[in-house]
Amino acid sequence: MLEARRPIVGVCAAIAALCGVLAVHALPALPSGVLVLALAGLGALALLLPRLRLLGWLLLGFAWCAWHAGIALDARLPSELEGRDVLVAGTVDGLPLRRDDATRFVLRIEQARLDGDDLPLRGRVRVAWYDGAPEALAACDRWQLLLRLKRPRGLVNPGGFDAERQALERGIVAVGYVREAEVDRRLGARAACIDRLRESIAAGIASRVTDAHDAALLRAFAIGDTRGLEQGDWEVARANGIPHLIAISGFHVGVAGLFGVALAWSLWAACPRLGLRMPYPLVRAPAALLAASLYGLLAGGSLPTVRTLAMIAVVAAMRFGRRGGGGPHTLALALLAILAVDPLATLAPGFWLSFVGVAFLMLALGPVRGRLRFLRELGLGQLVMTIALLPLSIAFFGEASLVGALSNLVAVPVISFVIVPLCLLAVIALLLLPAAAMLPLALAAAVAHVQWWLLEQAAHWPGAHWWLPESEPWTAALAIAGALWLFLPRATPARLLGLLLFVPLLWPSRPPPGAGAFEALVIDVGQGLSVLVRTRGHALLFDAGARYPSDFDLGDAAVLPALHALGVDRLDRFVISHGDNDHAGGAATVARAFPAAARASGEPGRLAIGADACRAGEAWEWDGVRFAMLGPAEAAADVRGNDRSCVLLVEGRAGRLLLPGDISRRVEGDVAGAAGAGPPLAIIVPHHGSRSSSSPALLAALHPVIAVVSAGWRNRFHHPAPDVSARYAAIGAVLVNTADAGAVHLAFPADAPPRIVARERERQWHYWREGMRGSPAPVAAASTSSQTASAALL
Repeated sequence: MLEARRPIVGVCAAIAALCGVLAVHALPALPSGVLVLALAGLGALALLLPRLRLLGWLLLGFAWCAWHAGIALDARLPSELEGRDVLVAGTVDGLPLRRDDATRFVLRIEQARLDGDDLPLRGRVRVAWYDGAPEALAACDRWQLLLRLKRPRGLVNPGGFDAERQALERGIVAVGYVREAEVDRRLGARAACIDRLRESIAAGIASRVTDAHDAALLRAFAIGDTRGLEQGDWEVARANGIPHLIAISGFHVGVAGLFGVALAWSLWAACPRLGLRMPYPLVRAPAALLAASLYGLLAGGSLPTVRTLAMIAVVAAMRFGRRGGGGPHTLALALLAILAVDPLATLAPGFWLSFVGVAFLMLALGPVRGRLRFLRELGLGQLVMTIALLPLSIAFFGEASLVGALSNLVAVPVISFVIVPLCLLAVIALLLLPAAAMLPLALAAAVAHVQWWLLEQAAHWPGAHWWLPESEPWTAALAIAGALWLFLPRATPARLLGLLLFVPLLWPSRPPPGAGAFEALVIDVGQGLSVLVRTRGHALLFDAGARYPSDFDLGDAAVLPALHALGVDRLDRFVISHGDNDHAGGAATVARAFPAAARASGEPGRLAIGADACRAGEAWEWDGVRFAMLGPAEAAADVRGNDRSCVLLVEGRAGRLLLPGDISRRVEGDVAGAAGAGPPLAIIVPHHGSRSSSSPALLAALHPVIAVVSAGWRNRFHHPAPDVSARYAAIGAVLVNTADAGAVHLAFPADAPPRIVARERERQWHYWREGMRGSPAPVAAASTSSQTASAALL
């Protein structure tokens, strides 16, 4: 009886510890060091009492995660050093990514100095080297570099990627770029480094596979090197629900483990005397662990890899200890192992996709017998994964793939049982006999080429990209409970009722503005502009942010996710104010996503997409809201650049919004005259707050009550200019900057003046979030307290 209860106890302990970790992530600020120590002590005492052991695991999970989080936040670059040049020495960690505009890599800092004085700055720094990094820059090299650094900070939008959470999870303490200086020099190389071997294997594959794209795919399948994959490749992968197969899945590590088992069986079969020293059943798990560990190192040690290795290690330990344990018990012990090593791994989407997916497979796939067992398990497994992971996919990425289950039916066996084994053989050949790698690489490339062509076709099927509005976190938890209900044993009554628990996630309540009212979202696109305006039944987008030479596209990274998160499935109009990159760079991406939207621009000739010219005097009405184009004037044909910006005035019953693009004071008088008098006005500050705009005459004429600056954090133009900010303050306008606040939500009710309803950085506040300029962030207070806890625990 006791033996039967142990698996259940292990599962409950793992879940309790996980709940403690999640409780930390739900906090806006970390607890004090004293409280962390007290909870750790109480948790240890509770473990000694059988009835309180689950509480003990929960408290220990909470304290352990809070301590790790505090240490990680304390390691970040001090705020007072942002924008300073720091001389560092460190090792290139991982594989450098070379692009036309820059080489990007992670540097693990070993020593840092500022003005000749040592700095206690250690850890991983994400670095960009512009203007031609030396070819000698390679994995595992040690370099001395002069870096301009800042704290990890990302854009904050509805549905957007959380760069600050990822920085905490990956241990990134700062980001920056190399300052060209005489002190920049190579110091040598680390003696033993797996990444140098990975880089050598990647080069070997690239030189032996003719097609560059096929080579990029094989490098990803073989060693997790995704540097050769473009944004379009990831779109195809997401449309087919297979990103986990590209970036080395845990299943691939399991295949490597089976390879180790097969090798051990061959040795024991060839030399039976080995069985006298150690029985073969005891050898299988260690052989699998060794082979999987070697492959995991070559694959870069991703979270699915570590999870699979932890499970194999648990099985090996049980075999050596001659203890039984089912799948749930093994998974629970693997979960505890990962929480013990790195509780911050729970911040990564991959953690949840890995453990939840495996848990549901264990629940739903009971013993299946017969000749078609494999096919039945594969088909049912894909159905289980599609439904079980749907809530997590929507919660983390805002989208799901309705063709993913079908695509995985083909992709999983082909990639896992054909391409990956061939890649493993090629890797072994590259290490031992490079000439022998040609055949497995050629076969793998041929299969991968056909496989990817099929995936590209499926990516255009209806439902390949299924976007859903952003919902509350509890809706995802409710949907997971519904999936659990669906896959309970067949004897469970009314299992189909579990589908009802998906309703809040799939159809969140988002009441539209009323007649005569509208709302606006100033999207956080850094140093650029993008504004969404919505009435009851229509939507207009004004600008789309920048696109950089690195192919980082704000239209794809910020604008489209925000639109999808707000449930915008149709754009009626798309206005690109003028041709500058910070306004028009992302326009092509948005136009591909919404091809039916009518397009207009002040400089249509400078755009990569077709658009009509904005014309002053054009007006239309949607749902009781009037839209009027105030510029550029046809008479000003000689005007170029910023002053050719489309200027749009949106007027509801009780409030107005002016979108002036980048106009300067040269044309601001004409715009003010065209706007005239009316209800209270909110303004998007012209030209990001440049000194050339927001003239006293414009502010005196319009007297805005709200002014929103769309600018980048610590931008090199120093926008908004201090005197411009002072002008808005002098007239009593509420001035808010997306660099501080993230995306800004504005409401224009039909019966009340305009108001700011949300600042996205505050709405999405977590303890890892960087604070707003000029205000103490909860993170700062928590970081100080965590130093006390760290010192005491160490």
